[in-house]
Amino acid sequence: MDVRRRPPKPARSGSAEDNHRRQPSEQIQRSPKASDALPLPLYLTNAVFFTLFFSVAYYLLHRWRDKIRNSTPLHVVTLPEIAAIVSLIASFIYLLGFFGIDFVQSFIARASHDAWDLDDADPGFINACPVVRAPTLDRQLLPAFSSDEDEEIVKSVVEGTLPSYSLESKLGDCKRAAAIRREALQRATGRSLQGLPLEGFDYESILGQCCEMPVGYVQIPVGIAGPLLLDGFEYSVPMATTEGCLVASTNRGCKAIHLSGGATSVLLRDGMTRAPVVRFASAKRASELKFFLEDPVNFDTLSLVFNRSSRFARLQGIQCAIAGKNAYMRFSCSTGDAMGMNMVSKGVQNVLDFLQNDFPDMDVIGISGNFCSDKKPAAVNWIEGRGKSVVCEAVIKEEVVKKVLKTNVDALVELNMLKNLAGSAIAGALGGYNAHASNIVSAVFIATGQDPAQNIESSHCITMMEAVNDGKDLHISVTMPSIEVGTVGGGTQLASQSACLNLLGVKGASKESPGANSRLLATIVAGSVLAGELSLMSAIAAGQLVRSHMKYNRSSKDITKVAC
Repeated sequence: MDVRRRPPKPARSGSAEDNHRRQPSEQIQRSPKASDALPLPLYLTNAVFFTLFFSVAYYLLHRWRDKIRNSTPLHVVTLPEIAAIVSLIASFIYLLGFFGIDFVQSFIARASHDAWDLDDADPGFINACPVVRAPTLDRQLLPAFSSDEDEEIVKSVVEGTLPSYSLESKLGDCKRAAAIRREALQRATGRSLQGLPLEGFDYESILGQCCEMPVGYVQIPVGIAGPLLLDGFEYSVPMATTEGCLVASTNRGCKAIHLSGGATSVLLRDGMTRAPVVRFASAKRASELKFFLEDPVNFDTLSLVFNRSSRFARLQGIQCAIAGKNAYMRFSCSTGDAMGMNMVSKGVQNVLDFLQNDFPDMDVIGISGNFCSDKKPAAVNWIEGRGKSVVCEAVIKEEVVKKVLKTNVDALVELNMLKNLAGSAIAGALGGYNAHASNIVSAVFIATGQDPAQNIESSHCITMMEAVNDGKDLHISVTMPSIEVGTVGGGTQLASQSACLNLLGVKGASKESPGANSRLLATIVAGSVLAGELSLMSAIAAGQLVRSHMKYNRSSKDITKVAC
């Protein structure tokens, strides 16, 4: 919300308040401070009270010593002694307040409405001030703090004396830390976070795992497509998305697949990769490492070293590439039900440490050299695969194509050839020989707690369509070589995402067969993509795409009437 100046109010003559308003420069030059209430400058006042404190303390100690020597009762005091005691107490209170002067200032600042009323302040002052507080209107919508201590912490964060990232460790309360960080952010930016929810989220669950320095959470609606009949089982697929028509379209594809007897899937490969880059003094020396790594005699030894990192990590192979005197080693391993990035990285580090014994001149440049390749479109993933490689297929009956999908087999086959195959080739696509695989992958990833950035390589997909059974029925398949999913770790532990995984029957680690849940999730992703591809291609072939999006993907709400 922008901080804007309100129009000036009409002046009324004869009013003391109006006379005061005629001097705005005196009001907005600086915020009031506690020292403004003192009759002397702050440094003189401090000197007076320091002198008074030590003087009366010295006087009282001497009087106490004299009374002890003269056997005079200590409770018998004279008028000067009473004055000295009062002065001691007064100076002590002042000095105590001096060391907590910021605490006092916060109360005075809060008590002064004009000091924080940015709507009445001059725009020049607002632009010049490095820290601007949110408008008063937004202030009423912010959570009330439980104690004055919270107000002091907010002030410290705004001033930079307390790092925002340290709130959780300092307070020991993640929700309280998020509320304080949120308030400090609003004051520092002058922008309201109204509409970003704070309540109703378990901030303890993301500490050290999912997100740092939280100030709230984003709400994404979750729809259900299905049932998807895949390999003889039905799955209700959760999809988190803000795109209209996506869930409805995927649901229509699931219906067509179900009425045609279901889809089948095959897991072709399961292996996460990591590729460090190392450097030698010469290309010859780098090639010696390549030959050493690819020698089958050495693989068993390297496997033992690699597998020490985890009871689930199992080294599958090492592929080495040379670029001059630099070597790129692409390790591939199974990772159980975890997506496995951390697991494979730990195993690679073990191997690098071991190789230093035989190759002491090896200079490790980085644990990742982009030959992996993670979160980037790369031909190595499209060709070799990364994560789970899955192919999923179905035969859609002629009557289903006509009645449910509102098109015909020949039109779908021709459209797929010209759009997904030839069109993508003309565009120079890398793994993008499909209609909208990333739509479905992203929606399922967000709903089930996967890393959304890995949608890049996980959406590599080639969609194939062919007329079968004398041209009457449609054979459709999707081949996806690098679906990177897991059912443990990361965002899968959060309550909402865990519930979606539980809906699919793949929550947590498989006790019977490690890795079974993550592999099943990968096939469900591929099956959902199959349904999405089938429905969208049918909509395009039938000329329904624009009409459906105009009907379901456009809001009729007048956004000019929505409050900020």
